[in-house]
Amino acid sequence: MANKLINQLGLPKSIANIFTARNIITAKDALSLTEFELMELLDVGMSEVTSAMAHISELVCPPCQTALLLMEQRVRNESLAGHLPTQLKGLDEALCGGIPFGVVTELVGPPGIGKTQFCLKLSLLASLPVNYGGLDGRVIYIDVESKFSSKRLIEIGTKSFPEIFHKKGMAQEMAGRILILRPTSLSEFAESLQRIKVSLLQQQVKLLIIDSMAALVLGEHDCGASRQQALGWHVSFIKSLAEFSRIPIVLTNQVRSHVGDESLMYSFQAQSRSTKGDIPVTFDSHLVAALGINWAHAVTIRLVLESKSGKRFIKLAKSPMSPPLAFPFHITSSGIVLLDNDGIEMKGPEISTIHCQGLSLMKADKLVQLVPFNNLYSFRYSELVSCPAIVATYSYVSRLCMARDICLSILLVLLITISVSPSWMGGLSHCDHTWS
Repeated sequence: MANKLINQLGLPKSIANIFTARNIITAKDALSLTEFELMELLDVGMSEVTSAMAHISELVCPPCQTALLLMEQRVRNESLAGHLPTQLKGLDEALCGGIPFGVVTELVGPPGIGKTQFCLKLSLLASLPVNYGGLDGRVIYIDVESKFSSKRLIEIGTKSFPEIFHKKGMAQEMAGRILILRPTSLSEFAESLQRIKVSLLQQQVKLLIIDSMAALVLGEHDCGASRQQALGWHVSFIKSLAEFSRIPIVLTNQVRSHVGDESLMYSFQAQSRSTKGDIPVTFDSHLVAALGINWAHAVTIRLVLESKSGKRFIKLAKSPMSPPLAFPFHITSSGIVLLDNDGIEMKGPEISTIHCQGLSLMKADKLVQLVPFNNLYSFRYSELVSCPAIVATYSYVSRLCMARDICLSILLVLLITISVSPSWMGGLSHCDHTWS
């Protein structure tokens, strides 16, 4: 609101021209100065300045509204209360209709859990006719990691909506409504966003998907400060796109390792811990969403996809309209399907912790599958992170040297040296990697 142009605020033309001539272009420029400073700068009387500032303040600072009034406005204006149904009954009910318009929704989870499958289904639903539960519009799909599959999209459509996709030419028409962009850098991505803003209304775009945001940022910035700076502008622009266009924007995010001691960010916390000499230092290593806390605050809806106890779950970890809930699901030829529409309410750290049964973080934010120990002294390469001490050492050292490849190599050499069973070397060839 503060960035509104002075000449668009309905001020008398004579006053508006004086503001512009003195290089006061936006409401923020005017409100940043005192009335006396404006009198001197504009060379006008106090009454003119007071009247102009009151008018500007009223327009850029809207009056308070009650919750009842906001609800009535949303009921009257469907475009403000619209949703893209996911056709996952329990999740849609928790989200009051589906993925909401005008906000940023995030999908986060380890590789291979189903994030891209979810995005494919959403892009299909947005392009379907309204009478089939779709939005009858176009989709912009920013495919950073080249994971978009037209073949899989058609398969999901054919299995989910055979009455549409079996008609001659309908599969081609639905697929033709989805525009794929593949930026190779953050600069290309920024240029794509600028072009998208222009075409959102002209091309009847009803959904924007970015798969994945983490791949763009993590690929170019290793340092935390520069990463957050680069991320700040992009997330602000994406949020403004959602609010401006009133369409759902869905982003995918990766995961990273988290050690319990990372929470001790301030000096007084470390001192408090050091005074308790009788309490041993322990590490709780698990997976959390990448991109940091500032990014987490920027998204309105966070859906976590994880694997636990032999099942996959979609967790509604963050939402202003629902308590944290978890829904078991599996992936079929028709896409993601919920096994139970009654969500399991979550409490405590389970909300933000990301489980990946049989998986643990190893290298460059990738995951490698674990297999159980054969015996006490027989190690396999994929078993390294099943030892809490190794997880803690690896995470701590990698944060110090910022070179996880070197850290991993050192740990491997040490374990090879101390291993006493020759069967360990034979087991190395049987390691099953699940890189994504």
